[in-house]
Amino acid sequence: MNKLITLEEAVAKVQSGMTVMIGGFLAVGTAENIVDGIVASGVKDLTIICNDTAFADKGLGKLIANKQVAKVITSHIGTNPATIEQMNNKELEVEFSPQGTLAERVRAGGAGLGGVLTPTGLGTMVAEGKDIITVDGKEFLLEKPLKADVAIIGASVSDEEGNLIYKGTTQNFNPLMAMAAETVVVEAQEMVKVGEISPEMVKTPSIFIDYIVYNK
Repeated sequence: MNKLITLEEAVAKVQSGMTVMIGGFLAVGTAENIVDGIVASGVKDLTIICNDTAFADKGLGKLIANKQVAKVITSHIGTNPATIEQMNNKELEVEFSPQGTLAERVRAGGAGLGGVLTPTGLGTMVAEGKDIITVDGKEFLLEKPLKADVAIIGASVSDEEGNLIYKGTTQNFNPLMAMAAETVVVEAQEMVKVGEISPEMVKTPSIFIDYIVYNK
């Protein structure tokens, strides 16, 4: 199966109303070209699952600044004034999830687990409306798994089958999100032939990748 598709084909995978995971940390490791394409496409009412909402003029923050997002599930919004303004104006629903908890919820979604138990957030707004489970006399929040219709991830290197390498800090959330969506699209900065990546260097195996975008 040839997984290579055009940028335009990748953008078309995201439709209004979908839940979309977007990898990266403050836009580092984010598939910038695909995100820009989604901004230009005009789709709306998206639910975005992400570590943070980046910046109003960079990364997935552009989607929020352009008012294409109805809800965001994230750990941090402080670097994007557009997110804060829309949240305060009740134009955007923000579900805060502590960073480690967010990662575990995505991991649980990808692994088919029913959720994770964590003490993080007990006694705070994070616990509102959530089940509290007692284990060996200690209380834990039940945090439910997260899954998405589409995951948009960025990779430093991909082979033609979609085996991926992430350099430096670019792997933030990308490997987890590649396991937790119905459709996974990767934007690769470099493309190599199958066999050119040593197996021990692969961070995301090709079995998780549906489509590859490579802009030469």
